[in-house]
Amino acid sequence: MKDILLEVYDVHVHYGGVKALDGASVALDEGEVVALMGPNGAGKSTVLKAIFGLAPLERGEVRWHGAPILPVPHEIVARGISFVPQGRRVFAGLSVEENLEVGGFLVKDKAERKRRIAEVFDFFPVLKHKRALNAATLSGGEQQMLAIARGMITEPKVLLLDEPSLGPAPKIVKEVFIKIKEISERHKTAIMVVEHNLVSLLSIARRAYVLDKGKVVAEGESKKVVESGILEKVFLGAA
Repeated sequence: MKDILLEVYDVHVHYGGVKALDGASVALDEGEVVALMGPNGAGKSTVLKAIFGLAPLERGEVRWHGAPILPVPHEIVARGISFVPQGRRVFAGLSVEENLEVGGFLVKDKAERKRRIAEVFDFFPVLKHKRALNAATLSGGEQQMLAIARGMITEPKVLLLDEPSLGPAPKIVKEVFIKIKEISERHKTAIMVVEHNLVSLLSIARRAYVLDKGKVVAEGESKKVVESGILEKVFLGAA
């Protein structure tokens, strides 16, 4: 990669006595979709949290355009990085449109915020039809789309997605991944995805990293990583 947009370099993270990341390094360039794969507890979600400032670094750096940055959530958002955590974190008591307005809190110009919300509604027609309904009334898949849509309101350069297929029915999962690919292609948004649904993930990811016990044990083009057999090794505990 010529110009690395976002990089996690030699990062170490501990939760109490548990070593969540042990010298992990991953990178993301403009417009590409990168997969983070590995068994439960491998450190995948911690990579995203480290970037967003939700997992304090013991050692290592988060780099933006090659320069080290201090990962603090509000500063990370201002730089153009958006994080959609797992579990469809929507504001259940607010309407769909109000959820999107919350996502645009950094956009001070009301007309501009309204334009962005309209653009997101065009991208997610199912949400547009339900804009006045409380988020609690949406299906699991619709709530996931709302969480992603809310993350798009800031027009991020980087979108971090943690388990976007968790919960929705298979048909909706397919739609979610189609939308993720469209976001990358239409807006040149760089997307890093943690996902257990490997079939769906590998259909859209150009590159992949495999983590095990907090370390990156493989990286490269998605197809080559799969063909290497490393996934079978880490999921069977033999890496």
